[in-house]
Formats: sequence, structure tokens, C-alpha cells
Amino acid sequence: MKKSLLAFGLFFIFLALQISAERPVDYENNWHQWRGPLMTGFVPKGRPPLEWSETKNIKWKIEIPGRGHSTPIIWKDRIFIQTAVPKAEEPAPKQGDPGQKRRGMPSRKTTVEHKYVLLCVNRVDGKILWEKTLQEEVPHEATHDLGSWASGSPVTDGEHVYAYFGSRGLFCLDMEGNLKWERDFGQMNKHMQFGEGASPALWGGTILVLWDHEGDSFLYALDKRTGKELWKAARDERTSWATPNVVEVDGKPQVIASATNKIRGYDLETGEVIWECGGMTSNVIPVPIESDGVLIAASGFRGNALLAIKLSGARGDITDTEAVLWKLDKDTPYTPSTLIYEDKLYFLRSNNGILSCHNLKTGQEYYGRQRLEGMGSLYSSPVGADGKVYILGQKGTMFVIRHGPKFKVLAQNSLDDSFHASPAVVGKQMFLRGFRYLYCIEEQ
Repeated sequence: MKKSLLAFGLFFIFLALQISAERPVDYENNWHQWRGPLMTGFVPKGRPPLEWSETKNIKWKIEIPGRGHSTPIIWKDRIFIQTAVPKAEEPAPKQGDPGQKRRGMPSRKTTVEHKYVLLCVNRVDGKILWEKTLQEEVPHEATHDLGSWASGSPVTDGEHVYAYFGSRGLFCLDMEGNLKWERDFGQMNKHMQFGEGASPALWGGTILVLWDHEGDSFLYALDKRTGKELWKAARDERTSWATPNVVEVDGKPQVIASATNKIRGYDLETGEVIWECGGMTSNVIPVPIESDGVLIAASGFRGNALLAIKLSGARGDITDTEAVLWKLDKDTPYTPSTLIYEDKLYFLRSNNGILSCHNLKTGQEYYGRQRLEGMGSLYSSPVGADGKVYILGQKGTMFVIRHGPKFKVLAQNSLDDSFHASPAVVGKQMFLRGFRYLYCIEEQ
């Protein structure tokens, strides 16, 4: 009897450890991945300030070397941020240089060797604790003029941090900056050399990398401890920039990947496709996000598409079936991802400061096409916390909107920098990564 009770107790301890391993411990008090603790942009325990400026509520501000649009991730008192630092001054472009302009779309090509760097910053005072150069080489391809060679964000489980530079590789480091393993996937060939930007996803012992480009496309699943390949799923897709997401469906984790041909749900353990759904436009960038069993996938290049999918029971090709709860063909985002805050879905039109708010499950429009005057273009994704929605524009203007069915601007704040990276929120602090500076904003 005692042996049976002991075995029973050990089983539940093992089960508890397995469950706790699904997400990083204390994930709600950290920002361990690009879209925050829930991968939806919503921060349940966030309490950032309402107002700030260069002279108000800035706890600290430090200059970041190089160029990168990755969002910082935060674990306890450490901030991790990726950047690409040229080893020499960029020569002035010559008239007619290849890669400088394609079909009216500006891009940047370089002949200068770059250092691909992961920085660890002290959250308390902004001092750099360590700096690790993970690769040094000349970028093979150009990148969009609005992009960078360090646009993907790292991810952490609190024990290791995983820095991903696309064609430069995936790197696993401990929290002190010691390299544990690295993985080279080869060279991507992106559509029109628009550059790379997806981030890795982490769930339990598995790290996921989406490799969609103009060559053979794959979804990779790796053992986070060793970098060893667990499985590789071939994908009938061209270039996309959407970060994969892992969500639990009917008690099992699925990897959700959104792209032009299909949105797909993969079995995390085997890599087999569980379901798929058409309906996106070209050049898919927004990450698919989920809350309360409803998945939101969106895109907005040369068209508009937004689908709300009921994940439970989804099998096979669910295009135009009852699994699609509702859909939208207007005002959807191109670059920014959507935000789920409780039962509200917020999204921006294209790359503009035009906001809509809908009911997550029914699609009911609470408001649409609300213009945030003076914001101009934006490429970062909105975040929600403490009854507010925060929306950051390229020129340093951030609007704070009241969360709820009625549109109301609560504040408009400005900083002396340009921004493409999305905000990160932990507790009472907001972190903004600009072209030049990293800001820590906190009520003073």
C-alpha cells in the first residue's frame, strides 16, 4: 500500500513538473518572447505609466550600437537585445547599385562585414552586463530599407536565451553569455530581398524556427538543450515573416504557422499537419495569436484578410467551414501584429495609425477606422495593459487608448528617436527600443 501511494505521489510530482515545463516559470512577471507572456500582446500584470517624455518618467536611457528592430525580452533583472553592428563605415551607395531599389521598393545592400550581437542589459540601471558577438560576416542579401539584419527577437526560458539571426544562425547561450550550441540553417532567399524578421518560438523542451523563403521552406523543431533536430516539416510556401506560435488545443500543444497559401496547425510532437486553412494575402507578417480557443490570423499586403478560427476539433482542410467563426476583408494590418485583450481584438490598418476594435468571438465591430492623428506610419505591434492599449509610431509618438468598446485617447507621448520595434512591458516598466536608444519608462 505504501509503495502504491509513493508511486502515485511520484507520478503527480512528475506530471506537475511536465506541466510547469510547458511555459517558463513565472512567465506573467517577465517578457520572455516577442509578443509577451501570452503571445497576444496583453500583459495581465502590467502597470506602465500613462504619460512620459524625454524629461518625464524616464528611469534610464542607453545608446544601443548598430541597427536592429528586434523587441527586447526581459527575464527578472536582465534585458536581452539583438543588434547588427557594421565593422566599418558604410560606403555611400552608387547610382544604379543592385539592391538599392526594386520596382519602386527601397532596399539596402552592404559590402561591410557586420557583427551579430546579443546584449545583456541590467534592468535596474541600464548598464550593459555583457556583450556576445555570435557571428561576423557580410550579409548575403539586401534588406528592406525599413528593416534590419537584426529584426527577429530572442526568446528565453529563464535558464538559457536563444538568439536567432535567420541566415546567420540560431544560438543558445546561458544567462551569463556562454555559448552552449549553435545551428546553421543555410541561406534564405527572401522575396525581392526584403530581409528576414521572424522570431523563434519556445514550448517546453522544443524550440521552433519557421524557414519560409523563395527556396525550399520548412518548419524546424529542435531540442532546446542540444540544438538537435527533432523533426522538420516541408512547407508548400514562399516567403513569409510570421513568427510561429504554440498553443494548447484539446489538451495537446500545436504549432501554428501563418503564410500566404495556408494557415496550418502542426502536432508539436510529430510535426504532422492537423489542420489547414486558406485565406491570407501575400507577404504574411503578423503572428497568429490565440485566446480562449480562438485563433486570429491576419495579413494586409495587396488585399486584406483576417480569420477567427475555433481550434477545438479543427481537422483537415477547414477553409470556409464552420471552424471559421468570422472573417474580415478590410482594414487589416500589413506589418503590425494584432492584440487580444480579454474579449477584445485590436488591429491597425496596413502600416498606418488607423485602429479598429472587434469582439474576439463574434466579430462584432465596436469601432473601426479611428485615426490616430499625427502618428504617421508604424511598424511595431500594439500592447495592452492596465485598461489601456499602447500604440507606437515610427516617429516616436505613442498613443494610449482606453481599453473597451468605445474609442478614447487617454494620452499622446513623444520621444526623440525612431521606432520599429514593438514595446515590452513588465510590471510598472515599459521598454522601448529605438533606432539609437533603449528606454526604460517608469513612473518617477
